[in-house]
Amino acid sequence: MHTANATLDARGLNCPLPILKTRKALNALASGAILEVIATDPGSVKDMQVFCTQTGHRLVASSESRDRFVFMIEKH
Repeated sequence: MHTANATLDARGLNCPLPILKTRKALNALASGAILEVIATDPGSVKDMQVFCTQTGHRLVASSESRDRFVFMIEKH
C-alpha cells in the first residue's frame, strides 16, 4: 500500500480539469512524493494513464468504487 504525501480532490470536475490540477499539484511536490487524486470523471482513468506515460510520472495504483476513481501517482 502506498501512502500519499498529498491529496487532490478532483471530484465533480470534467476533462481536462483533473489532469490540469494534477499537473499543478505534482509541480508543488518533491521528486518521489506520491499524490493521491480522487476523481469522478470516468474519462480520468484513461487520461491519468496517458498523462503519466507522457510526463514520466508513475501511476503506482488506481482503484474504482462506485463512481469514484482514486489514483496514486509518484512524481518523477
